[in-house]
Amino acid sequence: MRTVTYSQAGLEAVMEEMKKDDKTIHLSTNAPDALTDAFGTSRVRATPIAEGGFTGIGLGAAGSGFRPIVNWSMVTFSFVAMDQIVNQVSKIHYMFGGQAKFPITFRTSCGGGGRMAAQHSQNPYSMFMNLAGLKMILPSTPYDLKGLLKSAIREDNQVISFEAGNMYAFEGEIPEEEYTLPLGEAHIVREGTDVTVVTLGRMLHDTLPAAEILDKEGVSVEIIDPRTLVPMDVETLRASVQKTGRLVIVDAAGATAGATAEIATAATEHAETFAAMKAPVKRICALNVPIPYSPTLEDHVFPDSDKILAGIREAMA
Repeated sequence: MRTVTYSQAGLEAVMEEMKKDDKTIHLSTNAPDALTDAFGTSRVRATPIAEGGFTGIGLGAAGSGFRPIVNWSMVTFSFVAMDQIVNQVSKIHYMFGGQAKFPITFRTSCGGGGRMAAQHSQNPYSMFMNLAGLKMILPSTPYDLKGLLKSAIREDNQVISFEAGNMYAFEGEIPEEEYTLPLGEAHIVREGTDVTVVTLGRMLHDTLPAAEILDKEGVSVEIIDPRTLVPMDVETLRASVQKTGRLVIVDAAGATAGATAEIATAATEHAETFAAMKAPVKRICALNVPIPYSPTLEDHVFPDSDKILAGIREAMA
């Protein structure tokens, strides 16, 4: 094993997949030097600042035998490409009746914690979850980012990788050898018997300290990281809740119509899981407000270990 940053893990995934397949290309407003040096400007294109344009170009390239990686940088910038994403990318496989493949991977940073104010601190993945036809990953560690991103690039479908912007310098271990992680398979990060805590993205790293504190109090916390938002591994989630009888969901996005609502429903609409529950579902989410620039106010908006600890105790009570 070796230690790399979240950013390095993502870059390694892209480089390894581009070495494997000369039809894999990269489009972004800033061409990364490492990619340009390795593969040249014919495969690594620095595009105009026109996300609607290069999102469409990427989709056209995918339908023409290429395997493009389109980096929007911040999820905020993808909003000017929503016509392409909503009306073309998510629907094109169906519109072609499955007769053509459109293997395209979108990378984008999301989330707050970087003091970048309301427009650049969003976690809007539930907006995209509402679009049938897109697969989505939400890696919480360098290990997950590299393994999931490699699988996404190999996918013959359209995948969005939502990456926590304030985690690019975060370090973690990855294997020396090549590896991939399957889409649609959750990770049981910590086994427990008293309460299931489902964490999304970077919230894993605020949940683990809370679980350690509760362990000393005699409360056994099972932590599940879905890793893939679509398709979601509801079987692992339900099996855990049937064992513990309680479900807490932690997300740095707002609760309204969010991914947490989908996870809660996956548990409560399933008769066997619902019958095993000893307490109502508890969600610990960001406030439904534009994200403030003020550090004090921004910290107030997002969940942290103290809020997670309080929420789990409430579910146990």
